[in-house]
Amino acid sequence: MLWSLKTPGRRPDPDLVTHIERRLQFALSRFSSRIRRVNVFLADENGPRGGIDKTCRIVVRMRDGGDVVAEVSDSDWEIAVDRATTRVGHTTSREVARRRAGRRPARKPASFAGPPGARSW
Repeated sequence: MLWSLKTPGRRPDPDLVTHIERRLQFALSRFSSRIRRVNVFLADENGPRGGIDKTCRIVVRMRDGGDVVAEVSDSDWEIAVDRATTRVGHTTSREVARRRAGRRPARKPASFAGPPGARSW
């Protein structure tokens, strides 16, 4: 599974990069044949002032078109990553199930002749 990390204005901690990769593998590896690319964006809105301002946004690009997006803000990078990967994993699972259900051939309705002995008009 191809993935990239974008962190404007800062170099990510190598431990955080390892954590992101491990969490992505755990959440999305079973869908790897259906995923074209995963982009992870990390942004710190307030800088060093702290608070709930660390945002992790994950965009999963599906092979057959469409995107699955999850965005979470928290005061800690690892918690934001954990919550975002969990959310994107569940959402991807639902999307794959929805697409799988849409590809099944439509069932033909059974012909209804009415109750036994009834006349057909």
